[in-house]
Amino acid sequence: MAQADVIFIGGQVFTGTGQPLIDHAVVIADGFIIDIVPAESIDLHRSDATQIIDLHGGLLAPGFQDAHIHPVGGGVELLQCSLTEAVDAADALAMIATYAAENPEGWISGGGWSMDHFPGGAPGRQLLDDIIGDRPVLLSSRDHHSVWASSAAIRAAGIDASTPDPIDGRMEREADGSPAGTFHEGAGDLFANAQPGVGADLAYAGLLRAQEELLKLGITGWQDAMIGDSVATLPSNLPAYRRAIAEGTLLAHVVGAQWWERTGGAEQIPGMVQRRAEVEALGSDRLQLGTVKIMVDGVAENFTAAMKNPYLDSHGHATDNSGLSFINPQRLIEYVTELDSEGFQVHFHALGDRAVKEALDALAAARVTNGVSDGRHHLAHLQVVSEDDAARFAPLDAVANLQPLWACHEAQLDELTLPFLQEGLAARQYPFGDLHRLDAKLAAGSDWPVSSPDPIAAIHIAVNRIAPETNERPLGGEQQCLDLETAFAAYTSGSAYVNHRDHDTGFIAPGYRADLVVIEPDPFTVPSNEIHSSTVVSTWIDGKPVYVRN
Repeated sequence: MAQADVIFIGGQVFTGTGQPLIDHAVVIADGFIIDIVPAESIDLHRSDATQIIDLHGGLLAPGFQDAHIHPVGGGVELLQCSLTEAVDAADALAMIATYAAENPEGWISGGGWSMDHFPGGAPGRQLLDDIIGDRPVLLSSRDHHSVWASSAAIRAAGIDASTPDPIDGRMEREADGSPAGTFHEGAGDLFANAQPGVGADLAYAGLLRAQEELLKLGITGWQDAMIGDSVATLPSNLPAYRRAIAEGTLLAHVVGAQWWERTGGAEQIPGMVQRRAEVEALGSDRLQLGTVKIMVDGVAENFTAAMKNPYLDSHGHATDNSGLSFINPQRLIEYVTELDSEGFQVHFHALGDRAVKEALDALAAARVTNGVSDGRHHLAHLQVVSEDDAARFAPLDAVANLQPLWACHEAQLDELTLPFLQEGLAARQYPFGDLHRLDAKLAAGSDWPVSSPDPIAAIHIAVNRIAPETNERPLGGEQQCLDLETAFAAYTSGSAYVNHRDHDTGFIAPGYRADLVVIEPDPFTVPSNEIHSSTVVSTWIDGKPVYVRN
């Protein structure tokens, strides 16, 4: 009988699916789970050297895995001018002024401002000029689909009234056509050659800072949704990961989604194949690059999410804008088919119902050409999904990658999005319940730094569809709520499946890595409206604690 290094006892055990086990102990040796036994049987595995971890009535679960996150960007923002904690516009401006005083030279970079804090979701350059003066400032919005620039930054980039909007974005303009200060989607790329880039040391520091934060939240693995060198609002991140592997500082298991340049074409694929092989040659199971991230559309709050029907104006009348398809749908079919044939997983950003249809159409066409694959392709965000398209996920083996924290009434949705959508679409917001009933596989992530990376906070919303301590009605109705075990599975075994790591992570079962999280109080024992009160007590990777709450 194998002797244990660690035994967890005294709480329920969520194994990755279904209801938690009661009165059982989990036995760990050499970094792996070797058994799950009745609590009274632990003496068979116990020695004088065995560490007994009393859960004190808490929950033991597989480590969370975030299926859509930007850790290097999130970590760097924490080290720059971070506005994520601002409660309103005045608070954000005060934070900027404080940062400027503490960092008196050069560009001011960072992000995290919330669109709902500013009229129309579009802060003006003059707000920055008034507190910063003639100094370049460029700050990404919380969702990273817009940037806010000062007059000095706009001049430095050579942007003026004669500058046309790019095909994949637009700038807010003043009455004379001059840039007003907010630049949406691809218009943010107009600053690429003016703003100083994030240096390699800062990117590496950002990765380590992010990992520290994520481990505190019980996250032991993730899919970095944007690995690339020319993304305007995020730093180059692959060198940071390679350095972390070389120095032994990358503790989590990471799948990197290589960024698809939407202005390019299939000529990108050989380079992606080469980068995948180079990372495989490192011989580390901490990082894989077998995924490609394709942005199909934008976001609804700046009217760039691709919808089947036009957006409405402020008077409720249909406009001529139905959002942006960043890639021609026929070209998308060609690219996805070739990527699938090369063995890549495709990770789609798809918010609007038209974008969802275009992504599913591409997967259907790839299947006709290539046959069934184990790509585990997934569509992230899924803000609006038609009933017909929700039914297509399971037959196509397409995974629904949910960002549950967004699936509730809040100011950005209620003020900047729902009033401008066609009648009936409020009921189609983030239709998790429909997707689950139609047998779609579910994964979950945060899109941090767009929103909090806290899985427990997200699971609370997935179950309730109501933000904590509010009296709103459930977004989309109670039929879109998930039960707790389904929400937990999405954030553990579901994301492990997407990451092709379900053979050794995402479950508590013999032979699996001891990547675990301890949570108190047990979310399965509290009322559903109190799930958010549960917190991570400790996080374990390979059977060793990497975070312990003081």
